[in-house]
Amino acid sequence: MEDAARFEQQVKRRIFYGWYIVGVGFLSNVASSFALASTLAIFLKPLTADLGVSRGVFSLLRSGEGIIGACLAPLIGTLVDRHGGARLMAVGTTLVGIGYLFLGHIDSFAQFVFIRLALVTVGDALMGASVVNIVIARWFVRHRGRALAIASMGVGFAKVCMPVVGAWLILMFGWRHTWTVFGIGAIVLGVAPALFVVRRSPEDMGLSPDGDAMPTPRRNIVAPPKKVSRDKIPVKEDVHWTAKEALRTSAFWLLAITFGIASIGVTGLNLHIYSYVTDLGYSAVAAASVMSVIASMQLASPLAWGFLTERIDARYAAMLRFIIQALGLGLAVLMSSNIFWLYVGFFLYGIGLGGNMVLPDILWADYFGRLSLGQIRGMGILISQILAAIGPPFFGFLFDITGGYGLSFAIFGIVLMISAILSLMLRQPRKN
Repeated sequence: MEDAARFEQQVKRRIFYGWYIVGVGFLSNVASSFALASTLAIFLKPLTADLGVSRGVFSLLRSGEGIIGACLAPLIGTLVDRHGGARLMAVGTTLVGIGYLFLGHIDSFAQFVFIRLALVTVGDALMGASVVNIVIARWFVRHRGRALAIASMGVGFAKVCMPVVGAWLILMFGWRHTWTVFGIGAIVLGVAPALFVVRRSPEDMGLSPDGDAMPTPRRNIVAPPKKVSRDKIPVKEDVHWTAKEALRTSAFWLLAITFGIASIGVTGLNLHIYSYVTDLGYSAVAAASVMSVIASMQLASPLAWGFLTERIDARYAAMLRFIIQALGLGLAVLMSSNIFWLYVGFFLYGIGLGGNMVLPDILWADYFGRLSLGQIRGMGILISQILAAIGPPFFGFLFDITGGYGLSFAIFGIVLMISAILSLMLRQPRKN
């Protein structure tokens, strides 16, 4: 008995290896952020001017990237389930870095599209947040919310810095050399940490999720009694869901649609926000700082969302996220003539958007477990990213038609409220 107690104390004192995985996830998310629409937004005006394309046509690129990423998601999810994420993340980061180096030497929009789709998009699918989150979800159960939140803060950290740093690099060295800097940065951040640190699951190292002395998967759980620490709540074993079984549940489709339709507006706004603010008459620095305000909340708020989901039902947190995001967007659009309220609106929007960094993955993992999460999550990503691919050209071509972004933002606000209502309809699936 004394030996068992001593072993348990040693386990508690030791830093759980899963937290090192979270650290690598943070770095990988920083590197992956170089490919995001919010980063590409900085390049939109100089690229469209130099390469002679309209904003609508340029926006189609993001749709193509979204569709390719969506089609790859089920395959990549299956590979993560079977082999882990280390090699996938290293190969993906290498492809992304090489792609950026090539982007600095293109002469036409066709070349730009080819490199983005063939190298950057494929590489990002292998090393991006979907792979990182699947790996982390295998290492954590009770503390899944905070673990996913900490790793996702890498995206927020990059987004805080990217608009200002990227705009400065373009101003000083031009957009071609800026891509070169991004390529080198991605390789440095992503390759070695993935290969030397990431492991498939805690069981492969003789550990249990969350660093517990004995395996104690968390959910599905009965609501905890009052004044009882969530860390001490007994839980049921993970249930193994196959992809076919998951596809037959309403929970799968409702999750994919709830977050998928909202991402239509997110991807559209991310690409066009920089142009929207400068079109209002504000300076490039002001536009970049608006993007940084949004990103700063994506950096600061995920941890709060993660802790919140460890205390309340995640679907209620999702509803709150969509409402806050919609209110912020409405304030930013309706009061756009006053830069103070523009900042306040996008500040709130960023808080809501920060929930998107953790809430979908928490719900997918809680509803369908750890054992086949990659394959099932990949199928969900296939649906939601196809929907998300609509956003950039939708915003771009509506701008070409109407000469502004007002109609696009209004539709986005309505969709966010619809997603808030759909969140309340989510229910835990039951396996027959």
